[in-house]
Amino acid sequence: MSLHSPEHVPGNGITVHRCDDDGSSWDAFVAAHEGCTNYHRYGWRRVIERSFGHGAHYLVARDGDGRVSGILPLIRMNSMLFGNFLVSVPFVNYGGLVSLDGASASLLLAEARRLLRETGADHVELRHRSPVEGGLATKQHKVTMILDLCADEALQWKTLDAKVRNQVRKAEKCGLTVIEGHLELLDGFYDVFCRNMRDLGTPVYGKDFFRNVMETFPDATRIISVQLNGTTIASGMATWFRDTLEVPWASSVRDYREMCPNNLLYWEAIRFAIRMGASRFDFGRSTPDEGTYRFKKQWGAKPEQLYWQYVLKDGATLPELNPANPKYRAAIRIWQRLPVAVTRMLGPSIVRSIP
Repeated sequence: MSLHSPEHVPGNGITVHRCDDDGSSWDAFVAAHEGCTNYHRYGWRRVIERSFGHGAHYLVARDGDGRVSGILPLIRMNSMLFGNFLVSVPFVNYGGLVSLDGASASLLLAEARRLLRETGADHVELRHRSPVEGGLATKQHKVTMILDLCADEALQWKTLDAKVRNQVRKAEKCGLTVIEGHLELLDGFYDVFCRNMRDLGTPVYGKDFFRNVMETFPDATRIISVQLNGTTIASGMATWFRDTLEVPWASSVRDYREMCPNNLLYWEAIRFAIRMGASRFDFGRSTPDEGTYRFKKQWGAKPEQLYWQYVLKDGATLPELNPANPKYRAAIRIWQRLPVAVTRMLGPSIVRSIP
């Protein structure tokens, strides 16, 4: 059903609809448009709905011939603790509005503004790799770190900083081994992930979230784990789309830091990406000059600016829902002292409201 009656739609015959079908035309647009990312794929809607129970507003613009001319995936998040807002797309690095023309973009933004009023949300957050026009308030506090890959791993090894190569060799000399797999490695991955998130003071996703990702995209996900004597001490989940492979969730156990398991994990992920034919390795978003940024930079990754843009209520200020916000620091310190078993139990109900 159209969300705009014909008399209210500007020229070109463009209309905006809720996409509530099987998503085939949506995914065809995503596959064809270079501005779309992994997280624009329609399957992420199902992942988020199943994992967190949030309502989705997947908006699609169509031209007069019924062809898709733009998309905007929106997820509504609403809690007493963190507020009421719409995000494109929460829990992942990218999302936002993608369109073939300005008219489609304008109509999609107009519908986002209408949803803002209708839902009583505080703001709409759009996680863009390239900014869109429309006078939107914009944050440029994050970059994504991209490594261009060589055609073979021997050449890639030569491009690495000597320190990084030494750390990978050290991990191997310590007897660390690497295995690759799918759902059969999920338990080990999740054990390490829970421990690491507790140490960082961050509530942990439920295991079903990762299971849903892997079941929804079975041919585009893989777990890579580093083990010591059969015990997983570092692990990451890789996912890929087009020419880019990324590891959006990776963790290691701090007790084994001197053995450099994290370095071995990322080297094996890079090797895997090259074998898969990827030409880009996405290390994910970072704040410039912070620890994770420096770690990624030492591999040769280059920063690319991200643009988080906002549709705001009149007179509203930009949201500050992040760990650097002083009002969350006490909660982080408390969380870091909790037993891992407690954080595994409590974390999923909290993190579902943190985008």
